[in-house]
Amino acid sequence: MAKHKGRAWHSRLLAAALGVTALAAATSVWTAQADTTGGRPTGGVASPDERDRPAAKVAADIAHASDAGDRGVNITIDDGPDPVWTPQVLRLLKDEGVKATFCMVGTQARAYPDLVKQVVADGHRLCNHTVSHDTAMDTKSEAYQAQQILDAEAMIVKASGGVRSQYYRAPGGAFTPYSRQLAASHGMRPLGWNVDIKDFEHPGADTMVATVKREIAGGPTVLFHDAGGERSQTLAALREVLPWLADQGYSFGFPVR
Repeated sequence: MAKHKGRAWHSRLLAAALGVTALAAATSVWTAQADTTGGRPTGGVASPDERDRPAAKVAADIAHASDAGDRGVNITIDDGPDPVWTPQVLRLLKDEGVKATFCMVGTQARAYPDLVKQVVADGHRLCNHTVSHDTAMDTKSEAYQAQQILDAEAMIVKASGGVRSQYYRAPGGAFTPYSRQLAASHGMRPLGWNVDIKDFEHPGADTMVATVKREIAGGPTVLFHDAGGERSQTLAALREVLPWLADQGYSFGFPVR
């Protein structure tokens, strides 16, 4: 999986998360000795009960397949929630009768908890997309990777009212063996993608639709974004792609766990 090109929005997210990172560094001993067995970490942004994950460990390899079978498609929506674009994406998905997986940035989830709750109420699944969307986190220490994943999960759980992420997607595909095992030990299946419409480059809705039509035969998981910039092209592409996929005999599911 090729890493996404840098975006100014990522820098703003990273800056916004510095306070969280500093707090974690000062108060979270667990980040230096992350528990990959699923035990209770202590300290950090949230209370221990918000971090405790009784969920069983899941597979640590990167998932691409759909639980809807060979003709299944997984719609995944990254980087939100966003107060402008997420509600429009949710309305479109509801109109089309499609469930999706929302890969949420921790600071965004913390800022817009009502949107996180709406995503859950509409029957979609949550995915942890780290605190600050650092696409270079695979070059950072294990303590930093643990902080990015576990602090984000605490934010998402709190924002959702107690619903945990079922997946972990590394920003830009910056997985490491350590981050995959850590996420899996906390019940989050590492999640990849097969079709990247590159909507962050604003290539035009027609180009995005053509990418899906050309590449969907190669794998079921399609990557869209509901934050990180102006997303009218993404909405237009979704509006055309979803009924086209249904017409082609595809069904919509969730990534395997």
